[in-house]
Amino acid sequence: MDHVPGFCPSVSSEENGPATDESSSTDDGLCDAFGDLAALPVEVGERRPTCLRCRRPQKVCLCPFLPPQPLEVSTCLYVVQHPAEESRVLRTVPLLAACLPQGKCNVIVGRRFNEEKHPELAAVCRDSRTLILYPGPKSQNLEELVQYQEVGAVKHNVIIIDGTWSQAKNMFLKNSLFHLPKQVQLNRTLSSQYVIRTQPSNICLSTLECAAVALSILEHNDDIQEVLLRPLKALCSFQLQHGAQVHHSKEHLLKNGMYDKPMPKNKRKIKRMEKLVTDHNVCPR
Repeated sequence: MDHVPGFCPSVSSEENGPATDESSSTDDGLCDAFGDLAALPVEVGERRPTCLRCRRPQKVCLCPFLPPQPLEVSTCLYVVQHPAEESRVLRTVPLLAACLPQGKCNVIVGRRFNEEKHPELAAVCRDSRTLILYPGPKSQNLEELVQYQEVGAVKHNVIIIDGTWSQAKNMFLKNSLFHLPKQVQLNRTLSSQYVIRTQPSNICLSTLECAAVALSILEHNDDIQEVLLRPLKALCSFQLQHGAQVHHSKEHLLKNGMYDKPMPKNKRKIKRMEKLVTDHNVCPR
């Protein structure tokens, strides 16, 4: 049944017999009571003032750890973000965007993308200079792809999927646009500094870390990686100082007998967890 705000629906007399004065006065009293409740003002909780650059609360602003000026890069990033990431408090994408010039880190939120609703993204996916960062058997190592290119000779676009590993996999498989660009992966051995969030394996990286490594390779400048990781390290350090715990990867927990959650019953999930222990080069999607 549809309810109209501020309206107290009457009870059918045919179903419940004739209404008496006593029941009528009771109904009137209930309507008055609900009407009084509806008229009460809604208290809106005050939000902490937010820094406009790093998007963090001003009391824990990370701007001192950002570069004084945005990094000059020729590469353009397109971060396709799962909607669930928007509500996470400890996100890395706002820090990434704060380090780069306007227009060099474009965030597009959604689960499904098509040419009709996202013509700009579709055009980027069809551009021969566009790469999508997603590991797999069809992926080429990014360093091998650009090792003979001069800096700035090709102004690449790089698409990065931002979400949990299962969300990223789902988004990649169900969006045909993401199958158009050349698929690349990172071959550098780098342990994630994002220790306040659990990763599937030791070599899996956060979105900011993936972008930092990719940009340092494409721009032929290792300093970019160091500059971009600085605010992430500061974020994790602050959280750990204020009660957060170090989150080891599932791979680390399994190998060291520290995984305390019930093992899955699904055979595919069990096989995937076994692969984490036996395969040192897997970064599951």
